[in-house]
Amino acid sequence: MAKNKSTSKLKVFALGGLNEVGKNMYVLEYGNDIIIIECGIGFPDEEMLGIDLVIPDVSYLEKNQDKIRGIFLTHGHEDHIGAIPYVLRILNAPIYGTRLTIGILRNKLEEHRLPRKPDLNTVSVGDVVKAGGFSIEFIRVNHSIADACALAIKTPVGTVVHTGDFKLDITPIDGEIMDIPRLGELGKEGVLLLMCDSTNAERKGYTPSERVVGENLEGIFMMNPDKRIVIATFSSNVHRVQQIIDTSARFNRKVAITGRSMLNIVTAAVELGYMKVPRGALIDINDIKRYPMEQLTIVTTGTQGEPMSALYRMAFSEHDKVELGPTDLVVISASAIPGNEKLIDKIINELCKRGVDVFRDTSIEIHVSGHACKEELKLMMALTKPKFVMPIHGEYRHLAANRENAIDVGISEEHIFISDLGLILELDENSCKFNGTVPSGKVLVDGYGIGDVGNIVLRDRRHLSKDGLIVVVATVSIDERMILSGPDIVSRGFVYVREADELMNQVKVLARDALQDSLDHNVTDWTQLKTRMKDDLAKFLFNRTKRNPMILPVVMNI
Repeated sequence: MAKNKSTSKLKVFALGGLNEVGKNMYVLEYGNDIIIIECGIGFPDEEMLGIDLVIPDVSYLEKNQDKIRGIFLTHGHEDHIGAIPYVLRILNAPIYGTRLTIGILRNKLEEHRLPRKPDLNTVSVGDVVKAGGFSIEFIRVNHSIADACALAIKTPVGTVVHTGDFKLDITPIDGEIMDIPRLGELGKEGVLLLMCDSTNAERKGYTPSERVVGENLEGIFMMNPDKRIVIATFSSNVHRVQQIIDTSARFNRKVAITGRSMLNIVTAAVELGYMKVPRGALIDINDIKRYPMEQLTIVTTGTQGEPMSALYRMAFSEHDKVELGPTDLVVISASAIPGNEKLIDKIINELCKRGVDVFRDTSIEIHVSGHACKEELKLMMALTKPKFVMPIHGEYRHLAANRENAIDVGISEEHIFISDLGLILELDENSCKFNGTVPSGKVLVDGYGIGDVGNIVLRDRRHLSKDGLIVVVATVSIDERMILSGPDIVSRGFVYVREADELMNQVKVLARDALQDSLDHNVTDWTQLKTRMKDDLAKFLFNRTKRNPMILPVVMNI
């Protein structure tokens, strides 16, 4: 009997991570089986006023909950695991990841109230997990966090390789190089689809080794023996923090760690054996006053200028343990994520005002990327020899650049598919094409609210931030068709009332006239009463000020 068409094709689509940086989530579906790869957060842009986080729209997965066989994680960065606490309130699925990834996730989940105990499963490099009709193999790669993996997914129509975030580091800090032989074996066996990291697809050459940073940090310590050294770096870069601790120990410095995410990840890494701390090297941040300034290194979060980060609080004298001044050197060991430049400059300017030395010499590498550049991406493609390629992880320009990399290694342009969120790529053993869509988009997280802030609320927030608010309060007697009190005018963010008495008096008169006229004409519908007042005031205020404040009429009946 011929297979049903819906079960004879492999469907591959993204709910996040395409045409954007972050919010990674990819789905493979075959017949009655679905697996999810990654479950990350994105960060709000300047138009998303008051929004804390952005997570993928999982409405399709919610409707197909009974098909989900597991969530598979390549590593422990926020843009790959950060949405799990929110998604687990909707979906119930086992989660698979390596020891450090699951360790970081377990600490994160303890901060959230979930409807059920999460099913967390720790795997090792080389392990194969059976999930319905899929078999998922974890393959070691190098990245800016330990325990990163690529995934080789055996499906009924062929093998899919998902690279995760990766680079080729010949001299990794932990001594564990990317498993090039296994990737080559997969290429010989036959890879149907390669889903390939595109973050650095525009950059030529190779990404430098993390060890380069350690060598350059050594020079900074040597040149600044009389300074307290404060180093800001990504909390998840365990190898970077390890090098900072090792270098500090060689220069007889104690290391204190500040920043919630930094403490959480370092604690997990030490407990699981991914970091080895020399005896007595780490001290509590509360104990730093017991040591001379020149014998201290402080490792902190805040490389992107985040207003709540430890470095920001230090710069603006809001940190309860660290006060920065001329005896300090601040080293920012990270590159700016696009869009964060102004936030970082704000911190640097404030530090300079305090006489703090800030190390930002771009000629010396104190940060290297965790993502593969052009030649490493081409190596991945040459090793795996995929029939089809789907660039992932990046904005359109990154995906397009990775398409060029694939063409350079001899892959036909017709076999390279730049997809978009929700667009289904359908494959069998010999063909690949786009066919249909699933619901996708951005779900906004504001405080404890998930998805309750949508386009209309954001529109109102933008309106309020741009033109302010006027509230008109009045009490009427509908039966007697008369105004009993008011209208009273409350203004916020529009004009300073004490300096605009004349304007506010005119607004009050106009509101009263509009309301009374409506009553005189036997208008008793609340919506009509409010709309008449709102329209008359909007026209008047725009003619007088060329502004469009939000006008909120409040009319009560006694």
